[in-house]
Order: sequence, then C-alpha cells, then structure tokens
Amino acid sequence: MGQLRVRDIMTTQVISLAGTDTVKDATITLAVDNLSGAPVIDDDYRLIGIVSETDILELIMKYEEELNIEDPVLHLLAFPMDSAIDDPVLMEAAKKISETKVVDIMSKDVLTVTPDTMVIDVLRLMLSRDVNRIPVLEKGVLVGIVSRSDIIFSIYKRKI
Repeated sequence: MGQLRVRDIMTTQVISLAGTDTVKDATITLAVDNLSGAPVIDDDYRLIGIVSETDILELIMKYEEELNIEDPVLHLLAFPMDSAIDDPVLMEAAKKISETKVVDIMSKDVLTVTPDTMVIDVLRLMLSRDVNRIPVLEKGVLVGIVSRSDIIFSIYKRKI
C-alpha cells in the first residue's frame, strides 16, 4: 500500500465564504456548520484567504477594548449582536462588527497543499504552524480542505 495522500482523506464538499460576506454571515455559517474556520474564495473559486473564529473574536475584542466600558453588563458579548440594544454606543459597535467584510479580517497568508501532498507532511505542517485545517488547491483552484479531524478519522478508517 502506498503513502496516504491528501486526496485520499480530504473533504471535497467545502463550506467556503466570499470576501464580500459580512462577519455576521461568516459567524452564522461557522456556527451552523460547526466549523472553527473556512476558506475565503473569489468568483473563480480561487483562494483569497481563510477566516477563523479567532479572527472574528479578535475583531470583537478590538471593539470591546476601544469602548473601554466600566459597567460589566454593557459588554459586546452580553447580548446577541442582532438584538435591540438600549445603549446607542454598543448598538453602533455591534452594527459595525456585523457589517465588517470577511476580506477585512481574514488571514491572507494561507498555508495550502495539493491533493498529492503526503498526509504525514500535512500533519507536520499543522502541528508546526498550529493550524487546524489547510485548503487544498489544484492549479490555484480550491478543490478541498484537509483538517486534523480528517487525519484522525483516517488513522483507522479510510473515507468511503
């Protein structure tokens, strides 16, 4: 049996986002699909970045620190972002966060692999760079994604 390659274990039904999607769109997509991040693509399915929960949470913390609120009840995470908020300052911050474009918070320097990359090399990359998922590109086009859970799954089973 040959070496296990990315094409043998990658997920081809990739949940992706567009750079023009808002943080609200991205947050809902990640929550609904139980993902910690997703690739961001252009109209030609070419990878332009990757957005993670961390990117979204860092944006919220940036606004939280700018607001510098003393009252512990008046924090950005104390209420749903899309609810009616009495405080106009908080309301404005929530609106700005929700409407921020994914392209403005995503990581543009993205680690990628090809379908022919050896899985052991992907694992080495994931552990050394502390990433959970790596987009799989073929001729610049997003064809899949490989995650730590894909590798875990492959240890005893092959994807059917």
